Amino acid sequence: MDEFILSPQYRDILSLVKGFRNGVVYGTKIRFPHALVMTLLFRTGSPQQKITAILQATKAHARGLAFFVTGYKSLMLLQRYLSATGKNTDVHTFIAGFVSGYFVFGEKTSVNQQIILYLFSRIAMGLVNTAMKTTKFKAPPNSFALFAALCWGVVMVLFRRDKSVLQDSLRSSMTYLYEDSNHWSSLKTLLWHNK
Repeated sequence: MDEFILSPQYRDILSLVKGFRNGVVYGTKIRFPHALVMTLLFRTGSPQQKITAILQATKAHARGLAFFVTGYKSLMLLQRYLSATGKNTDVHTFIAGFVSGYFVFGEKTSVNQQIILYLFSRIAMGLVNTAMKTTKFKAPPNSFALFAALCWGVVMVLFRRDKSVLQDSLRSSMTYLYEDSNHWSSLKTLLWHNK
């Protein structure tokens, strides 16, 4: 068996199997604890409904990553085989990511939306870092503080002007923090219970 697994002849196909496996494992490791905590803290319903919600979210995340990795790696292999040079390029990488992202994460579900928003924020930071590297621009010492201030200033204006434009969980969190804190009817609802 080790001879088959370690054979260069099967390396490409086995990298798809390992990529699928790693997508399932990583998706489960990331989503299960998050779904568990968020469900226990914020979700209403019976214990059975809560368990079902946790398992469904975990399955969706693990499945999404597994299929994305497999699709991405398959398209990279295909493009490498079709390439005159036998090597992948940045264009191949973009095409493989674009096509796989469209088909795997294109449906707007709560899990997909969280993954894409996480990814978008990391891309924005990566683009800023790339620009700074290529231009040799030195960020001021307080650049992160300015970035944090800009983010909070913009989100507060959006929330105050038209909260419907914000993502559901962000809107809900901000409502709890900034609007619900304006209402109470007793000492109990001032300090112990929100409503």
